[in-house]
Amino acid sequence: LQESMLPTALRWMLPMACLVGLAAPTAPVALAEGGGVRPEDARPPGLILLEERPGLGGKQAFGVYGAVADRDTPGLWRIKFWDEQPNDVKVRSETIRCTPAAPMRVTSDGAYLYVRELNPGGAITPANRIDHLVWWATCFPEQAGKDPAGLGPLARQLGYSGSLRESEQIVPGRSR
Repeated sequence: LQESMLPTALRWMLPMACLVGLAAPTAPVALAEGGGVRPEDARPPGLILLEERPGLGGKQAFGVYGAVADRDTPGLWRIKFWDEQPNDVKVRSETIRCTPAAPMRVTSDGAYLYVRELNPGGAITPANRIDHLVWWATCFPEQAGKDPAGLGPLARQLGYSGSLRESEQIVPGRSR
């Protein structure tokens, strides 16, 4: 197949899939069940908490940490996504692309790889809100935790058009 024949997301997906570890399985943190440690007490140094709210059985929170720039691809970052539930924590390796031409979040749930093309400065909905919170925290950490719906003027000032088409591609991950 010629690269020009592939959709934009797929052209970037294969290199990114390697960076994410082909849907690296979620890594549970040994907590709460027998360990006696509350998930919030196990938060790693450098965690940028993006949201914390009450949920059934206790607090729910998510954030990012451990951002590392790809040395070969400008604008590409590897991060850890912290997903905290009242009695459990899952940590996922993700890849974020910050370029104005093709902003993207690549994540997984262990079974599937999700490639999401984003539109910073565009409409924020319940379906894309977490993607944009993670994207802003990674690409512009000084904006971490701010409502992405209010960051449109800043996105355009930074060179993002706000008129890109958002999309999601779901690809099977590694079999277990």
